[in-house]
Formats: sequence, structure tokens, C-alpha cells
Amino acid sequence: QVQLVESGGGLVQAGGSLRLSCAASGRTFSSYSMGWFRQAPGKEREFVAAINRSGGSTYYADAVKGRFTISRDNAKNTVILQMNSLKPEDTAVYYCAASTYYATSYYQQYVYWGQGTQVTVSS
Repeated sequence: QVQLVESGGGLVQAGGSLRLSCAASGRTFSSYSMGWFRQAPGKEREFVAAINRSGGSTYYADAVKGRFTISRDNAKNTVILQMNSLKPEDTAVYYCAASTYYATSYYQQYVYWGQGTQVTVSS
């Protein structure tokens, strides 16, 4: 069992930055690939970024590539999403999730989810 708690969301102007954190409970954090997803009102949940168990491989959605960076610290049971050059279209609830698959972009392959944190980007 893994419990995930996101933090770091908020309101920021376009062009600004936010750093989302996801704290995981349990001693098996390093056994899971981790991902970030987001869901805007009226839209389906979409993949943002993923990182493999060791942190050596990362994957991004085209919409955020070059602006967002995912990282993890297995000693601290934490995964980070650094978001730079934010755009109004990045506005959404951001979710952290854990998967037994290899850094997958499919939300169906994630077994544990956090409660989400709101990110709002004003124009």
C-alpha cells in the first residue's frame, strides 16, 4: 500500500513557475514508477510526465516537454514536478500516481493516486 500526498499548487501568472511535490508513505516507494497527470474542468485526465524506479529515465507529454521536469528522491520518498514557463492551458488539478509498470503514460496502469493539487495559471 502506498499513500500519496501532493503539495505545491497555487495561482501563478503566465510565464511563472511552480514546484509540485508528492510525498509517498511506505517503504516500497522505489519499487514503483511514478507519474504526474492533470485534469482540467470538462476534460479527461491526461498524462504529464513519468519517471522510472531509479529516476534514470523520464518521459513527458509533448505539451510540457522542455518546460516541465520530473525527478524523484527515493531516500526521501518524494517525486517532484518542476513547472516553468507556465501557460493558462496548464491550469488543472495535478495528480501524482504510482505504477508497477515501467514509466507508463496510461493512467489505467497506475494503482495508487494522490488527492490532487490545483494549479491555476492566469493570463
